[in-house]
Amino acid sequence: MAFKLTRRTFLQSAALAAMSAPLAKIAYAESTLAPAALEAKGTFADETVCGGICEMCFWRCQIIGKKRGDRLVKLEGNPKSIDNGAAICARGNAGIQMLYDPDRLKYPLKNTGERGKPVWKRISWDEAFAEIGEKLGAAIKKYGAHGLCMFPHGASAKYPMQFFDNIVGTPNISEASFFQCRGVRDTAYMSSTSIPPNESVDMANAKVIFLLGSHLGENIHVSHIKNYIQGLQNGAKLIVVDPRYSAAAAKSDVWLAIKPGTDTAFLLAMINYLIEKKKYQADFVENHTAGLDELTVGVREWTLARAAAECDLPAEKIQLVADMLAENAPNVSLHPGRHVSWYGNDFQRQRALACLTALLGAYYVRGGWCPGKAPKVEEIGWAKSEHDEKFDLNIKEDGKRKYPFSPPGTPTDLIRDTAISGNPYPIKACVIWGQNPIQTIPDQEKTKNMLKQMDFVLCVDIQPTDITMWADILLPQASYLERYDLIKTGVQWNLADKHQQYIAARMPLSPPLFERKDQVFITNAIAKALGHGDKIPAESLEQLVDKSLAAAGLSLSQLKKEDGIHIQDGKDPFVIPEDFEVLLFNEEIADAGFPGVPTYIPVPQPPPGFARLVYGRVQVHTFNRTQNNAWLHQEMPVNPLWINDETAAKLGLKDGDTVGFVNQDGVKSPTTTIVKATPGIRKDVVYMAHGYGSKNPLLTVGVGAGVDDTQLISKASVDPESGTHGMRNNFVQLIKDGKTLDIPA
Repeated sequence: MAFKLTRRTFLQSAALAAMSAPLAKIAYAESTLAPAALEAKGTFADETVCGGICEMCFWRCQIIGKKRGDRLVKLEGNPKSIDNGAAICARGNAGIQMLYDPDRLKYPLKNTGERGKPVWKRISWDEAFAEIGEKLGAAIKKYGAHGLCMFPHGASAKYPMQFFDNIVGTPNISEASFFQCRGVRDTAYMSSTSIPPNESVDMANAKVIFLLGSHLGENIHVSHIKNYIQGLQNGAKLIVVDPRYSAAAAKSDVWLAIKPGTDTAFLLAMINYLIEKKKYQADFVENHTAGLDELTVGVREWTLARAAAECDLPAEKIQLVADMLAENAPNVSLHPGRHVSWYGNDFQRQRALACLTALLGAYYVRGGWCPGKAPKVEEIGWAKSEHDEKFDLNIKEDGKRKYPFSPPGTPTDLIRDTAISGNPYPIKACVIWGQNPIQTIPDQEKTKNMLKQMDFVLCVDIQPTDITMWADILLPQASYLERYDLIKTGVQWNLADKHQQYIAARMPLSPPLFERKDQVFITNAIAKALGHGDKIPAESLEQLVDKSLAAAGLSLSQLKKEDGIHIQDGKDPFVIPEDFEVLLFNEEIADAGFPGVPTYIPVPQPPPGFARLVYGRVQVHTFNRTQNNAWLHQEMPVNPLWINDETAAKLGLKDGDTVGFVNQDGVKSPTTTIVKATPGIRKDVVYMAHGYGSKNPLLTVGVGAGVDDTQLISKASVDPESGTHGMRNNFVQLIKDGKTLDIPA
């Protein structure tokens, strides 16, 4: 199975409520009630606007808005949705507060001070585009298109990313979602199954749900959580492997507090046990896998006893989990995870998880992993082009890839190291669109040094995040509630007798305030400023969406008539393709110099006096992007430090005490948080939620609240196969009242 992955090929690669009834009193954001009608009634009329798609997180639930006059006052799930239905989470509800946040960016700004310590001057859009054209154009003319790099994120970044990729021609694009989150999961599964996994597990119909470090219930993705909860309500047994007693672990039948970094050893021991005891699904393995003999030899050393010693778990508990899965196979959900960039040995761990799923026959079956059959919608965009590979930083002089199983784009450290060193070429201009690399990428000082040497830095965002302090030009973008956007498609496959698909395009629920503009307006103007106006694929975001819908025989006007969502019959997802094959041994991986069967790679352990720092999500925040939301901030203003209660007692700490941090490199946190002492975490680990500790003073709610865990991740481990970051190999001590506390071994 050849593994040649580009961004393009990669990207190509729940309740029903009143589904058939039209929503009452539907109007759309572009239509309004006549003022005379309001005056006649003597009050503001309530109005429902639909077509919204949330983006308070990446899950993109389908929503409607309630308006009073011109003001959006409430958000709800779209009852026609076969995805999230009428439900949305706390963050989705708080989109109202994001929309009207007084700290949001309002006008184009120019930095007349220094990067990192900006002095902002309001300028016009014409002035902004003139300077962008001049500065970006000069950098491209002097250094070539490869002298430009881009850090995009979110739905609004796709159109500009295509422009800088396909038209300008820079190969240096790095998305946090790939290199600091899910990318290694996707490439590992594609190396095993040829299909990216996403989160397509039919937990609703599972007999056993197996979560490896996936703390469902703390990363509220509504339709996914509904699927998960439905499975538990239907009687599924829940197994959670996590060093922390997470929200998921609190619902579990079996919780294994595994030693961090040893997850692959745990999986290999179960694989070895299933093979040795012949407890695997023999028919599936015979018909849909290759490499069982090589896998058998490769995992033979991983006995239950050896894994127990390595993982600090009882051997009988590992066997219990393996037996539970085998006895209920193939109807078992082995969740592939989402954020899986942990220790720098993550490719092999995800490969092991994919292979274990195969031994259990849990692909394309009820309760197992199944990709579903989403409808195809052609996305109209910038004309496609290919790059000259000599400028691809992931290609070595001998023509081989440095990281042969990298996600789409360029591994982040290759961009940062090249920009700082100037070798093999200078990178002197940077575009940051909807991403906050200060908070998303480990080793903040390296990111700052990269930005310091740039000739020009452009940032586009909806709010002043930490990274925007490093911009020369800062542009205010319309939020997801104020713009059209690209299309979301999906399936509903929890029903036993009916399979459906949906197509939804984001429509604005409120007009943009101040001088905020959408991504097509901004990108098209940049294109014209750089001399590429003749290549523009659409004159407006609305037109772009309409063109894309036309390829599916739909239009925005038709979607509006259908309450924002087109629903059609789907295909049975539980039919395994005849040519589907899982590579238990991958020869291409072996030829690239890596283990062809999943292999455990040990990671560094905490030095004396330190504990490993791990981090995660919370229900009421989406990392840093919601920290300035006053409603959500009130619910969780800081990120408490989880520490084992016995360890806390030895240190003289109790719940509510204030502590700071210093890591193994001497990096200190400039802010503090409070202690949460609990038996629900291992003694060699401390935990906090990610995304706090904002430094931009323009964020009047979130600035300085809690601790920025990323600042303490000064040592970035890099996964050797994929080039993605492992971000849980940093260690901390606590600081209380100015005194550094040694954490007991």
